[in-house]
Amino acid sequence: MSLLEKIRKINISPRSVVLLMQLMNENPDLKNIICTSKSGDKANILIYEWVYNWMKDGHEEALKYFENKTSGREAFEALSWREIGAIRLLDYVKNAGREFENLNKKIPVSISDPIRIIWLAYHKGKGGGKPEFFYDMIHLFRQFTGTEKRKKPDRKKVKDWMSRHYSGLDKEIIKLREKNKRRILNTIIKHIDDGSIKSRTYNFPEGISHDEKYKIALGWWNDYQFHLKFAVRSPELLNEMLDYSLDTDTMFLLEEAREAGIPTFVNPHYLSLLNVDVPEYESKVDLAIRDYIFYSKELINEFGHIVAWEKEDVVEPGKPNAGGWLLPNSYNIHRRYPEVAILIPDTVGRACGGLCASCQRMYDFQAGRFNFNLNKLKPKQTWSEKLEWLIDYFEKDSQLRDILITGGDAFMSSDRSMKHLLDTVYEMALRKKKNNENKRNGNKYAEMVRVRLGTRLPIYIPYRITDSFVSILAEFKKKASKIGIKQFIIQTHFISPMEVTPATRDAIKKLNSSGWIVTNQMVFTAAASRRGFAAKLRQTLNDIGVIPYYTFSVKGYMENYHNFATNERAIQEQMEEKVLGAVPEEEQENIKSLPEDAANIIPRLKKIMKKHELPFLSTDRNIMNLPGVGKSLSFRTIGITRRGRRILEFDYDSNRKHSPIIKEMGKVNIIESKPVKQYIDQMESLGEDPEEYKDVWGYSIGETEPRAAIFEYPEYGYKTTQEMTNLEIHGKKEVAEAVS
Repeated sequence: MSLLEKIRKINISPRSVVLLMQLMNENPDLKNIICTSKSGDKANILIYEWVYNWMKDGHEEALKYFENKTSGREAFEALSWREIGAIRLLDYVKNAGREFENLNKKIPVSISDPIRIIWLAYHKGKGGGKPEFFYDMIHLFRQFTGTEKRKKPDRKKVKDWMSRHYSGLDKEIIKLREKNKRRILNTIIKHIDDGSIKSRTYNFPEGISHDEKYKIALGWWNDYQFHLKFAVRSPELLNEMLDYSLDTDTMFLLEEAREAGIPTFVNPHYLSLLNVDVPEYESKVDLAIRDYIFYSKELINEFGHIVAWEKEDVVEPGKPNAGGWLLPNSYNIHRRYPEVAILIPDTVGRACGGLCASCQRMYDFQAGRFNFNLNKLKPKQTWSEKLEWLIDYFEKDSQLRDILITGGDAFMSSDRSMKHLLDTVYEMALRKKKNNENKRNGNKYAEMVRVRLGTRLPIYIPYRITDSFVSILAEFKKKASKIGIKQFIIQTHFISPMEVTPATRDAIKKLNSSGWIVTNQMVFTAAASRRGFAAKLRQTLNDIGVIPYYTFSVKGYMENYHNFATNERAIQEQMEEKVLGAVPEEEQENIKSLPEDAANIIPRLKKIMKKHELPFLSTDRNIMNLPGVGKSLSFRTIGITRRGRRILEFDYDSNRKHSPIIKEMGKVNIIESKPVKQYIDQMESLGEDPEEYKDVWGYSIGETEPRAAIFEYPEYGYKTTQEMTNLEIHGKKEVAEAVS
């Protein structure tokens, strides 16, 4: 039995009947078409004619956009609210009856045929349309008919939203966390005293008082190894550290997570950011942090069955990945673009300072490639030889100019490991430069111009940023600058302004003083998608010298259901809130030079903001990490399931170079794991006013923003080859040009 035949047999609920009649009563033209059509096919045809004729009558540019005759940011921003609704309706009909691969649930495919579902519901009480589906269709027809208009907030409203959110630098928050620190340290002292925690490094002399022990423990707090040693690894200890404030439901989920094999690893510093026994108005300020620590029911259910989101990260030895790239092995180097590849060391850098619940590499934690067994992850004697072999990949590649060392977490590596790693990168870059001396102009390989370190330790354990560690970074920057490397970047993952603590601010200052700039990749979780939240984070980060880089939509598989904020909300945030900090074109060259002056980044950022009266600088792009295509937020909503999950068709980011395989990969379809209705209900459950999110329903089209000038690659003084190495397509090692 086909999917279409199955949905013809599924009854709709009484709630769906009520919503169906509301949809009909609000839209006489729609009701007439549904009533008079003898089949769902006929209803589809008549709906298409109705909307298409409306578009032809004075909306020619929007019609061109629908027909893919025009595209891009300018054309997208010119669309009216009604035109966006019309394009979605036309796309729904154009793709009616189409089946889509569904990795959101443990079912293979989903079908989109919304007009047929409405027809079946009205004529037969069938079609299986859930209330979330009918809510979505009600708002779509309100948008198309003009009865529901978009109301963009003004500057004052956005600032009001921002003022709702706290920063970890607020005085009252700092006081709360000092109290949390005392509680956590006292708990640790108790466990050392009763022998349940033993350590050769962290112990007390016999016969001293509790106050003396506390003074010693307080000194340990500034030692990052202390936070790794005393990281909480069990639900029971986690609850005790939080003064037994976790409810029974949360404890039950944590126990289920442990049984499923999901590790608990929360270090004392990060744990001190959670509020315990605070006034009601402060009770939800740490929601985004809590959703990074506490696992959802959906994640627990899916763990063990999680599918790799990044198709290009699934590598078989000797075979190209989804992007056509040949890699040295299956887990140390990841690549999707011609210009950059990721290096993941076989060191403690394969671990993290904590496990983020929505981590895009949860698939690797599931497989055991990442873990928190820090002793086993210490580099082996063979690592130096293996590193030379891996780094050779960068040297011999014609296009690679950017290395991102991450994990795990690059800063988890010891000082010695980090120095060895950076020295190896330096030697590779020097050899690549010298090898170019014998190549003709136009045949020269891309030389290394950017080195990046991916880390969350400035947030998780800011005490890791020691003077000795910073001196290693400064030394590398000094000598690497002399051979042509121009950009030295630390990439962090702040997801909340509450993660910005005095210790974190000091750590960022040290990193900037070493000549490295710090950029941020925010993860746009549901709690972090509240009105004004991302804007407040940008402002807080700018104040401490961090430059926003990306705002990531959470990947849409079911394990991330709880943390998933719809891409429609990401577009709304981009168009209504982030726009408040748009960088003027005249300042692009100014911010482009910031990597060369990292030590003075704070006064330079403040000068730009003061000059243009900006509360923050929107240097980041809202994007989603797509399977096999890279980062993009260029999409059209082309379908919707009977459960109300929207189906988005993504195109690749036209602002950057891609593997030539992109020409034949086609577009990427994603079924969002959460209907818009459920997202808005979730916002209401977090204490938000659902009216402030009403326009989320209508943001059904996106276009990827151009990159800020600061993130462009420096230009060479010569012409590089367009030929690609380490590329294999259709079983042939190809020499091809990148697609821009």
